[in-house]
Amino acid sequence: MAGYRGASSSASSAAGGAAAFATRMLLLLTLLPLALAAFAFALQWRGGMRDPAGAAWPANKQSFPGMENSPLGSSSSSPGVGASFFAVSSSSSAAADCAEILGRSASSHGISLYRGWNFDSESSITPKICITGSTSAGLHQILPWLYYHKVIGVSHFILFVEGEAAKPAVTSVLESIRGVKIVYRTKELKEKQDQSRIWNETWLAGFFYKPCNYELFVKQSLNMEMAIIMARDSGMDWIIHLDTDELIHPAGAREYSLRRLLLDVPDNVDMVIFPNYESSIERDDIKDPFTEVSMFKKNYDHLPKDTYFGLYKEATRGNPNYFLTYGNGKSAARVQEHLRPNGAHRWHNYMKTPNEIKLEEAAILHYTYTKFSDLTSRRDRCGCKPTKEDVKRCFILEFDRLAFIIASTATEEEMRNWYKEHVVWTDKDTNLKLLRKGVLTRIYAPMAIIRGLKESGVFTSAVTSAKAQSKTKPSNMGLGDKESMVANITVGHEKLQATVRKILEMVDAQEEAMPPMSPPGFVELTESALS
Repeated sequence: MAGYRGASSSASSAAGGAAAFATRMLLLLTLLPLALAAFAFALQWRGGMRDPAGAAWPANKQSFPGMENSPLGSSSSSPGVGASFFAVSSSSSAAADCAEILGRSASSHGISLYRGWNFDSESSITPKICITGSTSAGLHQILPWLYYHKVIGVSHFILFVEGEAAKPAVTSVLESIRGVKIVYRTKELKEKQDQSRIWNETWLAGFFYKPCNYELFVKQSLNMEMAIIMARDSGMDWIIHLDTDELIHPAGAREYSLRRLLLDVPDNVDMVIFPNYESSIERDDIKDPFTEVSMFKKNYDHLPKDTYFGLYKEATRGNPNYFLTYGNGKSAARVQEHLRPNGAHRWHNYMKTPNEIKLEEAAILHYTYTKFSDLTSRRDRCGCKPTKEDVKRCFILEFDRLAFIIASTATEEEMRNWYKEHVVWTDKDTNLKLLRKGVLTRIYAPMAIIRGLKESGVFTSAVTSAKAQSKTKPSNMGLGDKESMVANITVGHEKLQATVRKILEMVDAQEEAMPPMSPPGFVELTESALS
């Protein structure tokens, strides 16, 4: 019995020791995280642990438009550590002088992300991307547009300029930027384009000899034809036609880069289609759309059909179509033999039907009618009569026709009221609903990049650098140089003509140019269902 009691006592002692050890370990594991958390809190309270990312931003911060009711917006209201990434230093009020419009001086305490960036470096990185466009805008619009696209990977620009864009104060700056080619709308250029093969073809014939937007559409196509030759001679891989109120949004790539996006395109693809998103402004006093507009209406191609048609009425708001202007996007084409324009929105090939893909996330951001002055500026560019019949002769899209009539017949107060009703998104409840449903979306990346460029003094540096160069050497391009450029383009053009004539002999009919088109509505949906 004594042996039995000794063994029992020994086992009980061992069990008690194990239980005590387990209790101590559990207590240690409980107290250790609490102690570390208290230590970290004490350090942060004393200011010993600072967020290095937050420290890089200025103390005086301002949220982007539309962020007031979002978690990002609320966090950015505090000047302390951990403020929103999408907050930047507040800019002074807009002024008419060039220096204020294009950005503050290098002594600004704003973002310095792009200060010292070498935009002029010739990189061996491929693909080489060229943007071409026709513009009459000023530097305040062209420079942010141009440098933004440089940031996302565009290396060359071929700009056909007239009006404000052709003035020496503008062209001297643009010509000083590496990778930018300026083509002037001279008498010699027009004479050469009058000899283009396009006039003898059928695909653009429906737009010939009509005023206003039709005339612009033909002019853009003729400029694109010349740009193809210039891009090919410069060794470009891709060419994109873009207006200066449009920004490429390369969403869906592994990095925010158009170059990366196009690098991932399969080799057998000839053309990439970017669906367009349309700006949805929330104020009627926008001065700088690229840095003040963050809300966009998504393209039909990027929405489920039930969402698109289920919310069509609310998204249209009494306007003729889902978008105010076009809805069929823009495209990038591989620079290859027999490439030709197919209107301002597409490219084509004389020898084959291009193999094309449509991107599921990337888009063209179209900043249309973002300023109240856009109503009168469009009116002043066109001499049509403000009648329902005559505007059909001048404008392709219905909203442009209505806007022209209002701008030509209404008082300024009536115009302002019409603009607020049809263009400005003032109903916050509707905006929030459409944002939640995905019809509207917030896009901040272009705004952040352009604000960063402005705060870093990139735009003012371009202007001052051009002024310095103009004092030390003559203009980059005199009249003789302009004529020489037109002549060089024409030589390449004439070499192609013989080949094209042979091709046309084998072609019975040509696909018509794709005009700017509105997104599908209920009529199109019904016809599609019945067919």
